This record gives sequence, structure tokens and C-alpha cells, in this order.
Amino acid sequence: MNDPITQLIAREELPEDYAQIVEKHWKPLATKIARRAADRKPLIVGINGAQGSGKTTVCKVLEILLKQRGLRALTLSLDDLYLTYAERLQLAAEVHPLFATRGVPGTHAVAMGFAIIEDVLAGRAFEIPKFDKSYDDRSNELTRVSGPVDVLLFEGWCVGAAAQPPEKLRRPINVLESEEDPDAIWRTLVNHWLGEDYSRLFALIDMLVMLKVDHFDAVLANRRKQEEKLAAMNPLGPGVLDEDALIRFVSHYERLTRHMLDEMPERADVVIEIDRSQTPQP
Repeated sequence: MNDPITQLIAREELPEDYAQIVEKHWKPLATKIARRAADRKPLIVGINGAQGSGKTTVCKVLEILLKQRGLRALTLSLDDLYLTYAERLQLAAEVHPLFATRGVPGTHAVAMGFAIIEDVLAGRAFEIPKFDKSYDDRSNELTRVSGPVDVLLFEGWCVGAAAQPPEKLRRPINVLESEEDPDAIWRTLVNHWLGEDYSRLFALIDMLVMLKVDHFDAVLANRRKQEEKLAAMNPLGPGVLDEDALIRFVSHYERLTRHMLDEMPERADVVIEIDRSQTPQP
């Protein structure tokens, strides 16, 4: 039990065969990252994947594997850059009601992400915020990190995403868009911000890794598992979603998730297929 990977598997209550997954998939990925880092440090690695694709666990494993290769790796989650609940309510009141829901481009503090990555690139100390999903708000907790960092794992559901062609925005993709964004104001703004501020942020990524789920339908099932974990940790948390709220919540992500599944595999540096059981293939 002294092996850190074994300890992580036990702590996270991962499947018994997860050690084999580490050997087959995550060790080769760690080797690719380490080789890139040999030529460029600090290295910014984007880890893209739909909800429930296993990004958080993969990053924890990669931190350990890269440490074993003599590299200091830390993770920055796009989720921890969400605007506060109050900021999103203000955005919803002034711009469009759908921005009250966290997730899409426009609901993150992009400037905070820039500042963190710039500190990493400069070898300076920095602070990583924490977003509490059970309360749907940014917590007061900050993690202070001293520099330098060799590898920053920048993970998030839309990390590295590219904007859609404007003509693709005209037709609603689901009931949420049809009923709550009939004039395409919300999705047009999401796409605009993705092509502007987020594009500049993602341009700082040196290596893009995509954990590719097989279909958007898997997202709801995987997200449901996440909500069950949140409810177990904090049953009274106001941010925990019931089934109807969960379906509506995931609908906010559908358009961009489908777009990424279509176009990102051709330009990502590494693509790892994730099946419906959240297991990398083949």
C-alpha cells in the first residue's frame, strides 16, 4: 500500500482493475507529456472531456506518474474558475437568463485563468480557487502554490474548444434552446465569447488531450453519477440537482459537447476513447 497509485485507487474507490488502466493508458500518456516537457517547461497540457469522462481522476494519476518522472505537475480545473453565484445572477439579469447556470463560456472568470497561467509561465507563486458544486458557488478556499511548476494540467469539459460557424447556431439543438433561447441570443453570445476570450486562453495550451466519450447520451448518465456523489457528501447542499434539474442542466452543455465530439479529434494531440462505463478503449 506504499505505492501512491495503489493508495489513490483505494482512496477514490476506483474499480479493482484500475491499476491495469493506469499501466495501459495513463503511463503511456505520462510518458508523452514528460517527453514534451523535456523540450518546454513549464508545459501547459489541456485535458478535455465531457462530464463524467474521468478528467479529475486522470489528472490525479498523471500528477503521481509525472512526479515519478521527476516533474512537478499540478492541476487547474476550469470548473474552479466559475463566476460566483452572485456574478452569474447579475449576468443573467443584464444579458440573458440562461447565464445563471454555470458551465458554458461566459460563466467563467477567464481573467483569473490568464493570471494563473501567466504566473505558472513566469515561475511565480500563485493561488488556485475552489468552486463548491454542492453550493453552486465559489468557496473562500484557496490553494497557495509556490513556483516553479513543470507541468500544468488544465482540465475542463470545454478546454480547447473552438467556436462554431455562425450558421450552425440558427437551429435549436434541444428543448432548452427552443423554449428559452428562441432568438439564439444566449448561444450566439456563448459562441462569441468562446471565439474571443476563451480562444486566447486556450491558445496558451501546448498539448491538447481529449478524453472522447462515444456519444452525448453518455453525458447524462455520467453526470447523474457525479450528482449522487455530491448528494452523498452534502445531502443538504442547495447546488445538488434532482432528475428534472439535472436534465435541464446538461442541456446547457449539449450543443458545444456535440460540436467538440465532431471537430476536436482531428486537431487534438492525443485522443483517448472513453466508453459508457467510463473506461478508456481499446
